[in-house]
Amino acid sequence: MSARKTAELSPEGIARSDRKRLAAEEGMRALADVERQAIEVRRNMARLREIREAREREKEAADAALQTASPARAVKKRSRKTAR
Repeated sequence: MSARKTAELSPEGIARSDRKRLAAEEGMRALADVERQAIEVRRNMARLREIREAREREKEAADAALQTASPARAVKKRSRKTAR
């Protein structure tokens, strides 16, 4: 004869299923937290990239303005020393 499983769980089985359920819920919360942190990191990286690019554009504009404002320097030729 084969032993049949009863529909009712033992106290150990109930405790085991509660632990599994709690672990699954905690895992889902942990994954959601990781995803939220990843989104925050990407958002911060985008913000910093925009600041860096804006600073580079300002520097390029200032360099271009300086180039147009200052007259071009004449290149002096080096004089050669005469041999004695």
